[in-house]
Amino acid sequence: MTAPARDRRSAALRRFGLSITALTVLGHTVLGFEQAYLTPVVAAVAGLVTEIVLEWVEAATTGRMPRFFGRPGAVVDFLLPAYITGVACAMLLYANDRLMPTILATVVGVATKYLVRVPVGGRARHVLNPSNAGIVVVLLLFPWVGIAPPYEFTEWVTGWWGAVVPALLLVAGTMLNAQLTGKIPLILGWVGGFLAQAVLRAAVTDISLISALLPVTGTAFILFTNYMITDPGTTPVRARAQVLFGLTTAAVYGVLVQFHVVFGLFFALAITCVLRAAVLVVADRRARRTVEVPPQRLVESPVAVRESA
Repeated sequence: MTAPARDRRSAALRRFGLSITALTVLGHTVLGFEQAYLTPVVAAVAGLVTEIVLEWVEAATTGRMPRFFGRPGAVVDFLLPAYITGVACAMLLYANDRLMPTILATVVGVATKYLVRVPVGGRARHVLNPSNAGIVVVLLLFPWVGIAPPYEFTEWVTGWWGAVVPALLLVAGTMLNAQLTGKIPLILGWVGGFLAQAVLRAAVTDISLISALLPVTGTAFILFTNYMITDPGTTPVRARAQVLFGLTTAAVYGVLVQFHVVFGLFFALAITCVLRAAVLVVADRRARRTVEVPPQRLVESPVAVRESA
């Protein structure tokens, strides 16, 4: 028997929260993360505080009970996305010894869930991947801030452990998406589209095919594929739409890289989320227009008029 969607979402959130916490701890103690030890702590706190404040404001303006006053399990599920956003921003951004860029990325990411919404099925839904949105804003505002170097995931390990770490991340992420999030079609669309854009760029430009395909072998690509682009709250549900979302992200990435835009993965996902939001807005307006059109009057035939007379 298939578990209800709410139960699957709860399980996915908790498993992902546990996974990113374990990876952060191992990263700072075993793998070689170069951010300050305090970075994930302050980022997680910033995410939780931002979530609580904005939820309290929204609840007060709409006259409902804040969700952080519910059952303990429901409160955990409510706060986990903000916690994950903070830890993800702390893991992926590198601002040397400064904490404020990571805090800003976390606050912006959580805030987008409340400030950037579009109507979907009669409900307002957030459409920007929170951690990705925060990272993109900080990268645009502060050119001296960069993405954490991918080598930090295996910097302190030697020998065959350098292959074991990304393999474990790949297996764990694939199982999570296959069992709980249902985003395997999106992953296939994204990876297939990435390979296609690499082959196309190699065919029409002077870039080598190996160089175009090289990002697939990195830990950063694995993390992005299994843990970033598959965010259940900001990606489609239907399989065909998931594939299209993945293909679009890959196509946008190919264009950005061709124009020498750095950090193309994050910008491509942000642009794709905006494009999807525009499509959802147009679809919602068409649906409303269809519902609001009054039914056409039936014109009685002359025969019917004479018979009724």
